[in-house]
Amino acid sequence: MLFGEVMAQVRGVAPGHVPYLDFLAARILAQSVLFVAIFYGISAIWERDLGVLQRYLVSPAPRSALVLGKAISAGVRALSQALIVYLLALLLGVGVDLHPISTLGVIAVVVLGSWLFSTLSLIIACIVRTRERFMGIGQVLTMPIFFASNAIYPVSLMPEWLRIVSHANPLTYEVDALRTLMLTNGVSDYGLWLDFGILLGIAILLTAIASRSYARMGY
Repeated sequence: MLFGEVMAQVRGVAPGHVPYLDFLAARILAQSVLFVAIFYGISAIWERDLGVLQRYLVSPAPRSALVLGKAISAGVRALSQALIVYLLALLLGVGVDLHPISTLGVIAVVVLGSWLFSTLSLIIACIVRTRERFMGIGQVLTMPIFFASNAIYPVSLMPEWLRIVSHANPLTYEVDALRTLMLTNGVSDYGLWLDFGILLGIAILLTAIASRSYARMGY
């Protein structure tokens, strides 16, 4: 396939003997997850403006359950995006690993990434409280999060200061896990245990913060 052959000739960007198209496949999936989840908090602003949020807050359900419900909803949306990316990757000849364990691992990473970024989005919505400010901040955050990661090029090609930023960026570990599990020749730079551990730890921390912020948003 001509497009695949052209992309495979890209030098110095894709590590080892990984074709650049394969290298980008996980990046596209991570980008889809990020873009779906980072604007998910606007639903909380709509709920507050419509009076729905106040009804949630007077229910006996724990605030953390309300936040996790939104995170699961974002994860389900992201999985539909993942299915589309998988189909396109197969059509383009990307070496996708379809082993059931690898597929389940990708599903877990997608849901975990959606959980993390949707709760971050909810925290932002609780702080700014208006749709206009939320959309502005969301757009400002999306590009730095995306470009200061290993989504487009390996961390080894970055200047030292950007490597430090990338190592503090949760999207870096999401992309690393996706490349490892999604591709037949994928190799992790950090190890899957570290990838999952960092993503889960940050997601739990953000959920705790979002639960407290969400409870105050209706007042």
